[in-house]
Amino acid sequence: MIAVEEARSRILSAFETLPGEVVALDQALGRVLAEDVYARLTQPPKAVSAMDGYAVRASEVASVPVRLRVVGRAPAGGSYDAPLGAGEAVRIFTGGPLPEGADAIVIQEDTATGSDDEGTWVEIRESVAPGRYVRPAGLDFTEGERGLTAGRRLGVRDIGLAAAMDHSWLTVRRRPRVAILATGDEVVMPGDPRSANQIVSSNSLALQAFVRSCGGEAINLGIAQDNRESLARLAAGAQGADLLVTTGGASVGEHDLIRSVLGEEGLELDFWKIAMRPGKPLLFGKLRGTPLLGLPGNPVSSLVCALVFLRPILSRLLGCESDEETVTARLGEALEANDRRQDYLRARLSRNEDGTLTATAFPRQDSSMQATMAKAEALIIRPPFAPPAKAGEAVQVIPLKEIF
Repeated sequence: MIAVEEARSRILSAFETLPGEVVALDQALGRVLAEDVYARLTQPPKAVSAMDGYAVRASEVASVPVRLRVVGRAPAGGSYDAPLGAGEAVRIFTGGPLPEGADAIVIQEDTATGSDDEGTWVEIRESVAPGRYVRPAGLDFTEGERGLTAGRRLGVRDIGLAAAMDHSWLTVRRRPRVAILATGDEVVMPGDPRSANQIVSSNSLALQAFVRSCGGEAINLGIAQDNRESLARLAAGAQGADLLVTTGGASVGEHDLIRSVLGEEGLELDFWKIAMRPGKPLLFGKLRGTPLLGLPGNPVSSLVCALVFLRPILSRLLGCESDEETVTARLGEALEANDRRQDYLRARLSRNEDGTLTATAFPRQDSSMQATMAKAEALIIRPPFAPPAKAGEAVQVIPLKEIF
């Protein structure tokens, strides 16, 4: 058996970042940028008002009250194009450009208006300093400024910024194509007829969802029966994919055919079995040039291995940093000494009044128990040969809320 970190290093060395493709901005949510995004304009393009009110010269309203002649209007999308003269003000609205000569805005709540034979006037009742309620040109960004960096997974705010920077198309990484193949006579798809000795298959559907949540494109190849013809035929469907993921069939039983059958089909095995719990019978290699990640058949083992190995693969293909994050928590209950395999224990999380996280492992960690996996809020990482740990000791955990 090899260590988890060695296995991950050997796996990741087999992958390179995928090329980019151009997509419409309204289709870019969740995609990973392949190129930096630069502003095509300055925003705002000129000084504009941040409030409804009157554009004035601050020096003329230093002493109040004072009356100014209203000589025009500057709505958003319009402008007052003459220079502002002495004793003049311009009615202005939020987003309206400041006229030449104006350097401040008096909000309309601090004014009163009226008219006489010469026209409309405004009485200024509050003085303002230069720049008050003015958004200067380039306050948000300037033309040529970098707004988004390659490798970023685009969220709602990023879409808004790209639009504001006048981009209707973006270059993003192609979605990794991941073919998923379940194996075993004992499993059937949900809703299909099954015998008394069969169980419902969940791995392929869970892995499909996992791949999509990580930004990939999942291709479900179905369930291969425990015979050479079925396994070889369905595995051939992975041609053209960036990765083939199998579940089950990688252990040591006579019905575990991944290594033997696919070996005859050209599988070049890199390694098999890792010092990890759950997930010991994981394998990795290449099948006729397509990387193959063989996950265990137990559903919890499959998902934990997907988190530890498949997620970094997808991040590498997409050219972004791996999303795996570990945080420190305190043990809610004591743990026994660990053996030579690195443990990933399903646990609940709670937060104390002082903000400290507490992780409490479920008492049963059987790798077939999906209900426990669904309830888990974190995985406690126990390194190989870790000594007994008392309640309250610090441990590293992987929070699951944002992943699953």
